[in-house]
Amino acid sequence: MKELFVCDCDVIHQDVVNRVKKELLDDSLTFDIADFFKIFGDSTRVKILWALERHEMCVCDLAYLLQMTKSAISHQLRILRDHKLVKIRKDGKFVYYQLDDFHVKDILDKSLEHLEEGK
Repeated sequence: MKELFVCDCDVIHQDVVNRVKKELLDDSLTFDIADFFKIFGDSTRVKILWALERHEMCVCDLAYLLQMTKSAISHQLRILRDHKLVKIRKDGKFVYYQLDDFHVKDILDKSLEHLEEGK
């Protein structure tokens, strides 16, 4: 087990603490960021996003790809849409899902890059 080193004083670098304190995010924004990352805490949603990074798809194709019911996929897509991670494109009676913007792709790519870096 690694040994943890603990300071036995209150503050060593008061100037650094003061500077960083001025730049801290407010609680409301930190809660929003935490909620945002909770969306990525579900492997099904990550699989859906990963698939949609490669190509837009309809619910039926996603359900077949992931071997899940259309209802289960629709439920996950609704969550992803509510958090502005995916958007739809209608083509006649068909509805296609795609990543909402390039930021979502960046988040996925950076996550994979980070995980592979440690290997």
